[in-house]
Amino acid sequence: MPADPSPGRVRAAVTAWLDPLVVMIVAVLVLGLVLPATGTAADVLEVARTVAIVVLFFGYGARMRTREVWDGLRSWRLQGSMLAATFVVFPVLGLTVQLLPESVLPADLQTGMLYLSLLPSTVQSSVVFTSIARGNVAGAITGATISNVAGVVLTPLLVALLMGAGGGAGGSLRGILVQLLLPFALGQAVQPWVGDWVRRHASVTRVSDRVTILLVAYTAVSEAQTSGAWDHISAGVLVVLVVVCAAVLAAMLTLTWRGGALLALSRPDRIALLMCGSKKSLATGLPMAAVLFTPAVAASVALPVIVFHQLQLATCAVVARRLAADVE
Repeated sequence: MPADPSPGRVRAAVTAWLDPLVVMIVAVLVLGLVLPATGTAADVLEVARTVAIVVLFFGYGARMRTREVWDGLRSWRLQGSMLAATFVVFPVLGLTVQLLPESVLPADLQTGMLYLSLLPSTVQSSVVFTSIARGNVAGAITGATISNVAGVVLTPLLVALLMGAGGGAGGSLRGILVQLLLPFALGQAVQPWVGDWVRRHASVTRVSDRVTILLVAYTAVSEAQTSGAWDHISAGVLVVLVVVCAAVLAAMLTLTWRGGALLALSRPDRIALLMCGSKKSLATGLPMAAVLFTPAVAASVALPVIVFHQLQLATCAVVARRLAADVE
């Protein structure tokens, strides 16, 4: 008889669905609205945010095994389809959202949806849900890792190409190089010596990641509050944003699942494509937004990223359990 889902997998699904990080982000958003930083405090936070982003991307480079990324490229159909879903199909949907009238979804939130579509995939939740759904876990790990490595370069390039100054992209080439690419490259350079230690002490990097995200979220909302960038966002606008995010997520889940069938991928590979190709990384998205956009725009861009992140976790938790039940 087939075994029931293990308690560990059930706990992982529940934890991912609740997502404590999003709870903390919401708390920080409220704090930024109630107690925004001004004057000297705002200047200090801006410096701290820059340092935290540099440390974050150095950590990304230090803990990613370069050899494993290149080995994963051998499964070119699976990895190629993941990259196409993340950096081709998703951006097409993001551009489609731009056709909505501003009376339905304000222009700055449309910009946020386009930016969301240009981000790399998640790593942790993609792998967790692939495992729960009985998919190709090794393929998911490799695909999500390659997506994040590529995203360090591709996301800024796509933002410059598809959004430019008109979309509120204010990050200079120097800022992108100094805060994103150079720290990542340095991390990769020292990875052979420090990589094992970094991977063994995952709790340290996890705390660093979360502190950076929370710091970026607070400063973005604080700047938005003091500049009045969020004054037009009402409950009705938030409902519309949730509906748009849900529609984009549903489209990506459908396209990746059916696309895997058209590519004649095995069921485990289709599950890996489904879970990796339909997600976007909040952990990468918020810090990048702080570098790529002007402060006022970064605050509006952050909102669709946060909403979509929570929707993808809740939805994929259900989908993963359903796929596991089908196998059993």
